[in-house]
Amino acid sequence: MEFIGSLLQLGIPIFLLLLAWFTGRYAERRHYRSLKRREQEMSGMMVTDVKSFPGGADPNRGGELVQGQAVIATDYLKSFLASLRNIFGGEVKSYESLLQRARREAILRMMAQARSRGYNAVCNIRLTMSDIGGMAGAKGAAMVEVLAWGTAYSIAPR
Repeated sequence: MEFIGSLLQLGIPIFLLLLAWFTGRYAERRHYRSLKRREQEMSGMMVTDVKSFPGGADPNRGGELVQGQAVIATDYLKSFLASLRNIFGGEVKSYESLLQRARREAILRMMAQARSRGYNAVCNIRLTMSDIGGMAGAKGAAMVEVLAWGTAYSIAPR
């Protein structure tokens, strides 16, 4: 009887860790699929970090500021594993994934705003990132905010 009690005490946390791992992995993969699909939909839009309008800009339509913002959080299991990585040092892949997803999401939202306003190109793209969930602390899941902005304009049809 004592053995069963000990097994339950050990089994429940392991079950919860596995559940957290599978659900976090599922959510992250679903987000990557969504990003890929939306990036393919936006593939016709010209996007650059060049400061001025590249050739072909429609002279009858001036530029307009557009922005996209995304806040992406990692799950508690990845935050826990990253805190263990802090002890030994090295690359923290889960945070790299977090930043990559947030950056791609913010850029897609900026592009969608430009398209919704009738533009087909964005130049002078800039990004800023901030840690809003305490990546350095042990208060919970890490969250990152990415803000992307640029100047939307139209490329004249040829």
